[in-house]
Amino acid sequence: MNQSAKQPAGTTISYKRPDGKDVNGYLASPAKTEGAPAIVVIQEWWGLNDQIRGVADRLAAAGYLALVPDLYRGEMTVEEEEAHHLMSKLDFADAASQDIRGAVQYLKGHTRNVGVTGFCMGGALTLLALNFIPELSAGVVFYGMPPLEYLDPKAIKVPVQAHWATQDEFFPAENVDKLEEKLSEGGVDIEFHRYLAHHAFTNEEAVGYGRIPGTQYDPVWAQLAWDRTLTFFGRTLWG
Repeated sequence: MNQSAKQPAGTTISYKRPDGKDVNGYLASPAKTEGAPAIVVIQEWWGLNDQIRGVADRLAAAGYLALVPDLYRGEMTVEEEEAHHLMSKLDFADAASQDIRGAVQYLKGHTRNVGVTGFCMGGALTLLALNFIPELSAGVVFYGMPPLEYLDPKAIKVPVQAHWATQDEFFPAENVDKLEEKLSEGGVDIEFHRYLAHHAFTNEEAVGYGRIPGTQYDPVWAQLAWDRTLTFFGRTLWG
């Protein structure tokens, strides 16, 4: 989702987790940093690659500080089997409550309002982060969720927007419906959008029916989802 984002390259930074351990991340800064809100961007299962850096760059071009935590500690891949292996090694609770919360706290040192967004694996971690991190102001989920029993809707105190593909083979529509029902009944301020698309429809590298079967980039839906995301963050993070 980084098409047309021509922003000067970001930089690698190091920040502290709440437990004091160091984590690296990719930080993209807007042309004007004073008064700019911030967004933590959470990777897909491929790792901190150029595509997810491009998402951060595009958010920076829209006026946000954007930080991508390096959840895999420098590892990344283009192979499905290796991506699954890397994801299976990740402690999701630790990633949300330590790596991602540390990123939020780092950004809170620069600005008042911090949001979070993530894709696929990062979408699931976005929902967990919204459970675990009270410092957040808003979240946008892209086609990813943890098991429903891991979520406590009453712990989510901020607005949430989510984007789903109705032909997603990894996160079926009926599970999305169950998630929406659980969050709604729990009193979460949610805004769900559904698209006639496949998984990873905002990832411009998922071309030719995707890097893996079941994924497919759709530029039209990707642009609509991006516009909705910027409108949502504009409403929830500015001011």
